[in-house]
Amino acid sequence: MPNTAFPGESPREPADRSVPTAAGELTDQQRAAIAELFGSIGSVAEELGERFAAGGHELALVGGPVRDALLGRAVHDFDLTTDAVPQTILSLVEGWADAVWTVGIDFGTVGLRKGGLQLEITTYRSESYQPKSRKPEVNYGDSLHDDLLRRDFTVNAMAVRLPEREFVDPFGGLADLVLAGRLRTPGKPEDSFSDDPLRIMRAVRFAAQLGLTPAAEVREAAAAMADRLTIVSAERVRDELTKLMLSSAPRTGVELMVDLGLAAHVLPEIPRMRLEIDEHHRHKDVYDHSLTVLDQAIELEGKRGMEPDLVLRLAALLHDIGKPKTRAFEAGGRVTFHHHEVVGASMSKNRLSALRFSKDVVADVGKLVALHLRFHGYGKGEWTDSAVRRYARDAGDQLQRLHVLTRADCTTRNRRKAAALARAYDDIERRIERLAEEEELDKVRPDLDGNEIQQILDIGPGPMIGKAWRFLLELRLENGPMGKDAAAAELRAWAERHLGESGGSGTQEGE
Repeated sequence: MPNTAFPGESPREPADRSVPTAAGELTDQQRAAIAELFGSIGSVAEELGERFAAGGHELALVGGPVRDALLGRAVHDFDLTTDAVPQTILSLVEGWADAVWTVGIDFGTVGLRKGGLQLEITTYRSESYQPKSRKPEVNYGDSLHDDLLRRDFTVNAMAVRLPEREFVDPFGGLADLVLAGRLRTPGKPEDSFSDDPLRIMRAVRFAAQLGLTPAAEVREAAAAMADRLTIVSAERVRDELTKLMLSSAPRTGVELMVDLGLAAHVLPEIPRMRLEIDEHHRHKDVYDHSLTVLDQAIELEGKRGMEPDLVLRLAALLHDIGKPKTRAFEAGGRVTFHHHEVVGASMSKNRLSALRFSKDVVADVGKLVALHLRFHGYGKGEWTDSAVRRYARDAGDQLQRLHVLTRADCTTRNRRKAAALARAYDDIERRIERLAEEEELDKVRPDLDGNEIQQILDIGPGPMIGKAWRFLLELRLENGPMGKDAAAAELRAWAERHLGESGGSGTQEGE
């Protein structure tokens, strides 16, 4: 049974301050986890709790830190809740905190730093959205129970009172977390999702991040209310999607998004792939293939010592979204998706831009989607060194991600074919490494710079300099390093053919 002890119902002061109360609720291992959590914040929590108690106010560590400690996960964010309003919080920490910030004060949150730790203290509150509003209405409360009741899920509705370290779990979050592996809401899920529709996305994120299974009533409410996500700002949806994609099992979250109808409002291109048959992988539809590529990209991240990579994972999920638009049926029942990488690159950039991802993320994912098929022209190693240079040059700073994406894109069950593709890509990576050592591929430039081009051709700044530079770059990619003399000779020959076409002047009009 959950601990429902509140002031007036049970002693507030435990005999042993090293672990929380609620005998019979926590195992020794869970008690040790909570004790370790407090060990990580030293005397800060106790001092802060005592300051609030002396001022006649409650204070509790709440939500994520408690949940993660019980799961044995590292705790980085320290969230606290109180019956004190923000101005009172400020007065209670004045002269004690090393620094204070009020960027979230309109939502009842005060941030502070003490002894190298960052904490956020939020007044007991409830928040809700009007049917067509994108901004929640925030109301302050005066009860920890009611504050926990308004939280998204029971696993986030556990708290530890300060300074006495009393474990509080009125809605059975501990049992849901460690016994049932279940995601429930403290109250009715319809009420919870109506209060904040983003919680629908948080449900699939927690499924991916924590391995929790949404309860049947949570799934039903999420599916019925999926269109409420349209009132949530793109930035908030993006942040949840980012956390989902960087979790340990993003496929789980994506599949839930599709199954519950959330993807139709967040990534509508994903469910559209479910019925599109991929001619390269006839045993899978494009949707399942894309999820498999995502799984394999994550596996390769680990093998290559990479941290979870948002750009790579988004590219793996979106690399084939251009197929539905480019599908064509040809004689003999053959299905083609010509130029789906070009169409997909544009679609991925449009979708990620709409979700307010940064320009760098949008551009990098778009580049990877555009290039993901390039390797399939490699064959059995027939590419010249020039072609390998161009492959590396076009990938630029996305080359390592392109290596992973291209390898992950092989999902054939034909072991012989898969082994042949792996050997071919091993070969191209070796060739790129060799050329990189010999020629510094990441710094490929023409053998002559712009000033040298002007001197050799005896012309001033203008469009012709750019054309000459690009000509020399193509020569460099084709032949490797040429040396300045050979490059100058090629430049003069090129100029004889092209300067005449421009009237013999490389200067800008009006100069």
